[in-house]
Amino acid sequence: MLEITNLSKSFHHVQAVSQLSLRLEPDSVVGFLGPNGAGKTTTMRMVCGYLIPDQGSVRICGHDVATQRREAQMRLGYLPEAPSGFDRLTVNEFLTFCGQARGLSRQPLRHAIDRTCQRVNLGEVLGRPLAELSKGWRQRAWLAQAILHEPEVLVLDEPTDGLDPNQKELVRALVREMKPGRTIVLSTHILEEAEELCDRAVVIDRGVIVEDAKIDRLVDPSGRLAARFRELTLGV
Repeated sequence: MLEITNLSKSFHHVQAVSQLSLRLEPDSVVGFLGPNGAGKTTTMRMVCGYLIPDQGSVRICGHDVATQRREAQMRLGYLPEAPSGFDRLTVNEFLTFCGQARGLSRQPLRHAIDRTCQRVNLGEVLGRPLAELSKGWRQRAWLAQAILHEPEVLVLDEPTDGLDPNQKELVRALVREMKPGRTIVLSTHILEEAEELCDRAVVIDRGVIVEDAKIDRLVDPSGRLAARFRELTLGV
């Protein structure tokens, strides 16, 4: 459902991502893990068409992101890291705009907004501008736009960042609920989150994949990823 082939990107002669290839199937949650500066967010931005790669290609449900951008992005939901913007719009206006951009209108759009707000418990702030929301509420509004159109591929960059423990559990429950029939890519610095939610982990360091395996092959006898993560990214 998501196929990445030989993806590379440099910034001012610094290689951020190098020859990265992945094939991710439906009915899976894949943890995209790595230290700060490893290339995770750069890769996700290229997957979503936000950045143009220097080399390589991305296909979403068979559609090339570069040459069939609209078809690919209609099947994609993306929550960026530390999302911002659209501050003057109310949450309802923001979701209406995002839904219309994805081809929804009138009653189907209203149903999609109602359904999504129930999923992420967003109803009480629908009439408030994004600028007035706390970081946690704003994060949930941006999560709502990512799932509004029921995408087949969902890319979540640090989805629980800024959330309190109850809000984090709501997001984790949502990921579990949405897994059937979808490909979900989840970037997180919280290894316990990957242990709990992911079937597979892809570990990236300095722009290259250093491990790609099922979670149960990477955890220690206590079910923890930390020791293997340190070994892969620090060599200890």
